[in-house]
Amino acid sequence: MFGFLRPKAAPNPYVRQDDPQTYRVRVRTQRHGETVEFRFTKGAHIGIDDSGNYFFRKPVVSPRFLDRGELLVQFDNRYNVTGVSGEGLDFVPVSEWQD
Repeated sequence: MFGFLRPKAAPNPYVRQDDPQTYRVRVRTQRHGETVEFRFTKGAHIGIDDSGNYFFRKPVVSPRFLDRGELLVQFDNRYNVTGVSGEGLDFVPVSEWQD
C-alpha cells in the first residue's frame, strides 16, 4: 500500500540502471574474453513470461571473434533485478567498468 515505506532493493553488481527506464549490462565471452555491452529499456526490450515474471533475454554474438552465448536478466514486478545468468559468457561487475 505505501510503497515509499518499503526499503529499496540493493543494486545488482552486474546490471546498472542509467535512468528509470534504461539498464546496461556487460558480459565477457568465455571462449576469447571479448567484452560485449547491452543497453535495454523497460518499454522496448523487457518481456513478461507466462508466470508474470519480467525478463530480458538476448543472444550474444561478439563482434570480433563471433563467439556465441545467451544472456538472461530477470526482474521482479517493480523492475528490480532478481537474477542474471548466461551461457558461454561471464558477467563483468559494474565496479570494473571503465566508462
